[in-house]
Amino acid sequence: MLYFFVFTNCKQQKLHISKVENTVLKVSDTLSVNAEIEAYIKPFRLHIKKDLDSVLAYTPNTYSKKVDNFNSAIGNFIADAVYSESNPVFKRITGKNIDMVLLNHGGIRAGINKGNISKQTAFELMPFENSVVVVALKGKQINNLIKYLSISKKAHPVSKLQLILDKDFNVSKAAIQGKVIKPNQTYYVATSDYLYNGGDNMTFFKPNAGFNYLNYKIRNVLIDKFNKIDTLKAVIDNRFIQIK
Repeated sequence: MLYFFVFTNCKQQKLHISKVENTVLKVSDTLSVNAEIEAYIKPFRLHIKKDLDSVLAYTPNTYSKKVDNFNSAIGNFIADAVYSESNPVFKRITGKNIDMVLLNHGGIRAGINKGNISKQTAFELMPFENSVVVVALKGKQINNLIKYLSISKKAHPVSKLQLILDKDFNVSKAAIQGKVIKPNQTYYVATSDYLYNGGDNMTFFKPNAGFNYLNYKIRNVLIDKFNKIDTLKAVIDNRFIQIK
């Protein structure tokens, strides 16, 4: 439904709505195809399809984001990929290393089916334009991050962080790179720009002790990682678990 607004001009040069009219325009798949336009875009479409269908790796298993645990094989793979591919970029810029990675469970938009892995797979996993950012947080701020994870009760992907909850969802153990978290130490956390800006209610990234935008889309991280492996072997481990 389209609305048409008619404006009149008063003495004070302000616009006012004097009348509102509407009409209905029907849109359906019966519209004819413009052969000239179709012929023009066809080579581009074929090129894009060929590029997206190019095989990067293989997986002998099917992986789903739907799990009953606090970590999933597919989430672990993605978080680890962000660490391994982004750390050299961050180190080249700052001379420092990333300490841990935190992403969000909802950001994984698909699973990975058994068989060939292509660029299309990466686009299905991460259809958004989210990029990797690295945030410098003090240990006491990391505690807010850990509290968020314990309360959310979701398999948010993490890497280099170990978090163990007891049966009442209280934090039993928390460590980064296998070491106890120190309140006044600075930790470099890789995440997405979406989460950095408060997505999924992750408000603990601000204020912070530093910020770096890596200009590296998470989707491209996955493509680069797939290109480096022959066979995908993702597993569920003890990085984020609950002891019953």
